[in-house]
Amino acid sequence: MIISIIVYGSGALILLFIIISLASLVFSVWSFAPWVPSRSRDLKRIFKLADLKEGQVFYDLGCGDGRVVLYAGENFKAKAIGLEVSLIFYLICQFRKFMDYRDNVSFKFKNLFKQDLRTADVVYFFGLPSTINNKLSAKLKKELKPGAKIISYSFKLNDWTPKVIDKPTAADLPVYLYVV
Repeated sequence: MIISIIVYGSGALILLFIIISLASLVFSVWSFAPWVPSRSRDLKRIFKLADLKEGQVFYDLGCGDGRVVLYAGENFKAKAIGLEVSLIFYLICQFRKFMDYRDNVSFKFKNLFKQDLRTADVVYFFGLPSTINNKLSAKLKKELKPGAKIISYSFKLNDWTPKVIDKPTAADLPVYLYVV
């Protein structure tokens, strides 16, 4: 009897984990963007625009599998923070951090719209145009300090003027740099 309770309880916990994970994944798609990773080959272009300096704070909003944050942590002496609302991707980020630990990298299981960005020196995102223009743009204007950099991968912020649009070839996705 005790074994059947343990087996049943374990099955219920697994089912609950699956339901919570799927719900958080659906919420992440609905609230910001589906998971489409930034191309690894574009990371050098992204960070050339970011021009991260030692001690600066870098945020990846909706960090997915954490590749951009981990790249920042590996190649720069900046504090790199990834925000992710999907439980599955957050756990992937934590596993990747565990496998390649860096004390300047952290991941938060948090809705990016509830994170205070006033300490950010660079904010990076790859979100849907409707969300970044209807919701995120106002948050960035309200919270970012003068001189902070915004890097948008693939989609532009309609009511901002980019300082740089990096699109070396027709096959490349554009990377937009804005400065507050």
